[in-house]
Amino acid sequence: MDVMCKIRSVLTLIGEILNKAVSFIVFCILDLLDFILCFVYKVADFCIEAEWKPCSCSSAEEAITGSGKILVSEQGESKIVCLTASKLQLEDISDTLYSRPSLVTEVSKLTVNELKKLKWDGTIIQSCEKIKKGTVRSTFTINSTIVEMLQGKMVEQHLHRIPRWSDCDCEHCNSWTSSNKDTLFVKAEGLKDKAREDVLFIHGFISSSAFWTETLFPNFSSTAKSTYRLLAVDLLGFGRSPKPTDSLYTLREHVDMIEKSVLEAYKVQSFHIVAHSLGCILALALAVKHPGSVKSLTLLAPPYYPVPKGESATQYVMRRVAPRRVWPVMAFCASIGCWYEHLSRTVCLVICKNHRLWEFLAKLFTRNRIRTFLLEGFFCHTHNAAWHTLHNIIFGTASKFDRYLDVVRDQLKCDVTIFHGKDDEVIPLECSYNVQRRIPRARIKVVENKDHITIVVGRQKAFARELEEIWKRSTSD
Repeated sequence: MDVMCKIRSVLTLIGEILNKAVSFIVFCILDLLDFILCFVYKVADFCIEAEWKPCSCSSAEEAITGSGKILVSEQGESKIVCLTASKLQLEDISDTLYSRPSLVTEVSKLTVNELKKLKWDGTIIQSCEKIKKGTVRSTFTINSTIVEMLQGKMVEQHLHRIPRWSDCDCEHCNSWTSSNKDTLFVKAEGLKDKAREDVLFIHGFISSSAFWTETLFPNFSSTAKSTYRLLAVDLLGFGRSPKPTDSLYTLREHVDMIEKSVLEAYKVQSFHIVAHSLGCILALALAVKHPGSVKSLTLLAPPYYPVPKGESATQYVMRRVAPRRVWPVMAFCASIGCWYEHLSRTVCLVICKNHRLWEFLAKLFTRNRIRTFLLEGFFCHTHNAAWHTLHNIIFGTASKFDRYLDVVRDQLKCDVTIFHGKDDEVIPLECSYNVQRRIPRARIKVVENKDHITIVVGRQKAFARELEEIWKRSTSD
């Protein structure tokens, strides 16, 4: 036995060394490829859209310079706008958007410095201060016209409705452009006037409301449908919701749009929340903002990684989610999506822009409706939405997660239930236990032989009954 244990330990060590060595070589190549693609897309953007598009592959100075200036795009022209009257604060921009160290980082910085030599008309006076590691807060002085625009009074300018050339321009993905309402797509079921309580469903990353409506909604009992109004939302940038090209998809933007599109539009008073993966972060932010209205919190695979003292929260979580390793496969895919802006844009160009072809092939080769709608949810987003949501929500909120959980523990009396698939390779099971350590009253149910998706898909009937029990228990309490 001792000999076998030693052999196993040696083989494990050799495997780790090989994984690190191969990963180093592969990611050096990918660093160089992403660097080249940066030039390719800048040229393509300029030729097709007649505009240089700033990217985040170098440093934050490309968008927010050390001299206090910021480059913005307005009406198809790149220029610097002069801001002169009241104040505006922008925050929750993750530093992982601009700080992802690699072997070609220094070369990229030199490239950006050359691009900065282009002369732009106008100036912006801006004072920037780092309020926390991983978060940038900026204070601007602006005129009243721009204030009204940013407050949503000038709706036509609030959300940029023209899709990028590399994004899909089909009617399904851009149906929001033909509407005068800049609100999220919401699928509502249940009695509108007689329902006693509402239930808000928030999907995860690169998904859609169909994750709930095609699985759970048909399986709720008639009693539940007559008691609760079910509201499933497509997040900003995903599904059939607006996909503005000028949005940074910050936590504030996502939460504000949910409030505007669901809580205000449907006049929600008290409600239950069911959230999956990235949606758990938005659910916690909503619960903290509306502590007296939330009746229960049901979190599926919450992405909570406690940050050690002295570590940069955003950088630590990014390395946990995307460790720059070729094995396991999920770690490799996550690393591509998190570290490489232009490689991930290429993936979106191939898959999302041509999603009708992929959906046709999926329907042709599989008769499973569940798989088809999952693919549709995966396809219907833009690169800008996915890239900024990933960094600004999952990584950018890393320093806020502890506070959210503490508020739920100390100030909210709602029921907290956590579900996690034991075979989940996207979000490790330890994340749910980390939440329970922070909120001791939280109940955890580990589902055997289920992963990140099959925690719902494939067991929708059982999960629908479990949710009904949670809501019933929370209402009686």
